[in-house]
Amino acid sequence: MQNDKSKFKNEFKKRLYVFVLRLIKFIDKLPRNSVSDVMGKQLLRSGTSILANYIEANSASSKKDFINFFTHSLKSANESKVWVCLLKDTGRGNNKESEVLLKELTEIANIIASSIITLKGKK
Repeated sequence: MQNDKSKFKNEFKKRLYVFVLRLIKFIDKLPRNSVSDVMGKQLLRSGTSILANYIEANSASSKKDFINFFTHSLKSANESKVWVCLLKDTGRGNNKESEVLLKELTEIANIIASSIITLKGKK
């Protein structure tokens, strides 16, 4: 039987994966124009980077390396929030879906930030 920590890690990884799939669908539905294309590409990079860095952290060679990958994941989550807000506020992204993505990004960022704080507190 999985312990709670292992179960949380697996559930969080699945949650990130589902989030990225939802983000890709959101980006695919953006209007086709130069501004949406650029912002969509930026959001795709930062949004997928959250998951990629989280996965990389799990095979880190040291605690410092692990924290570094988590930090990059957090930065990507925060950057993604900016792109979603810009798309929403310029009328390019679906408002309801933008709100759902922003809520999820905030929760993801909070979990990752909390993990970093915990990791840095442990010697």
